[in-house]
Amino acid sequence: MGAEIENVVVARIEKIEPHPDSDHLLICQMNVGKDEPVQIVTGAQNVFEGAIVPAALPVAKLPGGVVIKDGKLRGVPSHGMLCSMGELNLTVHECPGKEENGILILDECFGDKIGADIREVLMLDDTAVEFEITSNRPDCLSVIGLARETAVSFGRPLSVPTPAVKPLGDGDKVENYLSVAIEAPDLCYRYAAKVVKNVRIAPSPMWLRMRLAAAGVRPINNIVDITNYVMLEYGQPMHAFDYTHLDGSAIRVRRAADGEQFKSLDDIDHTLDSTMLVIADEKKACALAGVMGGANSEILDTTKTVVFESACFNGGSVRVTAKKNGMRTESSARFEKGLDPENCMAGLLRACELVQLLDAGDVVDGVIDVYPTKTAVTVLPFEPARYNKFLGTDISEARMIEILEALDCKVANGKITVPTFRADLACMNDIAEEIMRVYGYDKIVSTKIVAETTEGGRTPKQAFGIRVENALYGMGLDEIQTFSFISPKYYDKIRLAENSPLRRSVVISNPLGEDTSVMRTTALPSMLEVLARNANFNNENVRLFEMGSVYLPDADAAKLPYEGKMLTLGMYGDADFYTVKGVIENLLALAAIKGAAVTAVSDNPSYHPGRCARVTAGDVTLAVFGQVHPLVADNYGISMPLYAAEIDFDALFAAQNPDKHYTPLPKFPAITRDFSFICDEALEVGRIMAVMEMAGGKQCEGVKLFDIYRGAQVGENKKSVSLRMTLRADDHTMTVEDAEKITKKVLFLLEKELGLVLRG
Repeated sequence: MGAEIENVVVARIEKIEPHPDSDHLLICQMNVGKDEPVQIVTGAQNVFEGAIVPAALPVAKLPGGVVIKDGKLRGVPSHGMLCSMGELNLTVHECPGKEENGILILDECFGDKIGADIREVLMLDDTAVEFEITSNRPDCLSVIGLARETAVSFGRPLSVPTPAVKPLGDGDKVENYLSVAIEAPDLCYRYAAKVVKNVRIAPSPMWLRMRLAAAGVRPINNIVDITNYVMLEYGQPMHAFDYTHLDGSAIRVRRAADGEQFKSLDDIDHTLDSTMLVIADEKKACALAGVMGGANSEILDTTKTVVFESACFNGGSVRVTAKKNGMRTESSARFEKGLDPENCMAGLLRACELVQLLDAGDVVDGVIDVYPTKTAVTVLPFEPARYNKFLGTDISEARMIEILEALDCKVANGKITVPTFRADLACMNDIAEEIMRVYGYDKIVSTKIVAETTEGGRTPKQAFGIRVENALYGMGLDEIQTFSFISPKYYDKIRLAENSPLRRSVVISNPLGEDTSVMRTTALPSMLEVLARNANFNNENVRLFEMGSVYLPDADAAKLPYEGKMLTLGMYGDADFYTVKGVIENLLALAAIKGAAVTAVSDNPSYHPGRCARVTAGDVTLAVFGQVHPLVADNYGISMPLYAAEIDFDALFAAQNPDKHYTPLPKFPAITRDFSFICDEALEVGRIMAVMEMAGGKQCEGVKLFDIYRGAQVGENKKSVSLRMTLRADDHTMTVEDAEKITKKVLFLLEKELGLVLRG
């Protein structure tokens, strides 16, 4: 604790003379345990001849990197410095009754330690070890708990003395002072109390003060220090009440009333509610159970009778109470992790033992112990073979028993009785872990896995997805990944209709914020966000895709939502409507889907009404694509044309043709026939091509558009469409007569279905 202090000793001031050239400096002749006195000049005015003080002798070191050397003060040599408590990193709590701003005057009892190291005298030569305890081990939030673990780890015997309280024997009983009733047994499992009369409030002895300070607890007085000491030693939080401030002799452990007022020891007012547990007398609350005592029952210098409380409260209740009142104490930090009710009595008796040891009062005979529900003892089967199989070890049964019994577990008749303070041991895995951590993880020998396994691989859907992604990479698209949770405002940005079923989303119960509060039903907003970000970074040509999930809630709220895969494309710059269409056509070819139809869509609010299309296979919609509506693009702060596609990956996979057959190169030449028609502007060329392919039958190898003309010659709202049909037979060279038959059939069906005739 005093690692920064060097060469500071206990010294006595033998003689004091005024400085000849100063009205406030004093020349002290110091006895530092050497043959010759040491002269030290000081400006402190609280020193006197015979005072025992700490003296830093050159070359000395003090906390904060201060170095003391020989020097002169106004021409007078000074061979050191007298130290205050602050210069030794002490406070009035460790040194009660001492002057804070002057030299530290040590007690007369140190008169026989002249020349001794101040670290030894003030117990600063002790070592403090800081442990980080996981929340499942509240038993280790105590010196005894750590001692138990240390004993097991080093194979040393553990000795925990049993507290012994000497009977007072004057006929007085605790029942003459107190009665206890637990009105909320679900929140208070046990409440034990003892009374101390003729209390003599005084500072605690140095050993107790310094041990508390080393543990980060501020010493106050002997009674309060005893409760804190027991908390650190046994892990059992305690509280002491001033008995004379209680209204009546009955203590009630009850729920607070809604709106009940309470002032805590730190003089802060709190408004309580019925979820909180209080320790109350007949009229008022005296403490927030497990958190902090009340100002109305504080231990004062005038306190003569004290009630020691040692209880066990519900951990969840203590945590809620502490959180609601903005309080966190050493007590609440322990209770909220779940403590052992069986520890209450040991902690109470230890406190009373310390009262007698420090002569802080007279412990009244008898104890009040209200324990409505005993702690259930956990009993588990002792399964050595199973532990070894689980751990991959070969630990002997005897060694396992030795480890478990060192941890206070009782092993007998094939069963393990778990101690009540180890609530974390609840199953086979916990016991195996206890054995292994003590035995040593470093002793586990690596072995090969012996098990029946199957060859790993991808499902057909996973394999198809990878083929699709590789195809998109090959077409120059880059993959992105976005979050599946979005803001409901995203639906407004893509102009979804108010009654659109896509606005019905799965709502996240504990969102990070409004921007991530629902699960998306469409991935289009996420794609547009990324396109907008790239545009803001002045990236000129962007082609992106995302294979992501969308979540469509079921009509039955009790059922899980449908989680579908959507392939979303997004482009701008060197791209247009036909670029997106070409990507989709390549994916259709990859999936070997034939006969897919592309039809115009004018009612999708997210896309340009004249530049949007739907791809279908039979009655199933595979994709929607086109130019993003200018108003939507404007919502994302983009003025240039954006192009996007939403492809239902699940539908694409379902429609694929996995059976692909080799087709040899054609052996016979093809014949082409050109057709030109004048038709309405609204008639889709795709419909004309579909009719021509149907009429051509097996001999039709394909139909391609090679010209569209609009002008005065064809009329208003009309267009001239020119298409080329390729005809080929598999088993012979087609003749002109064969081609003419098919041509007549095509013209007949076009006139019948669409009213088209050849252009004159």
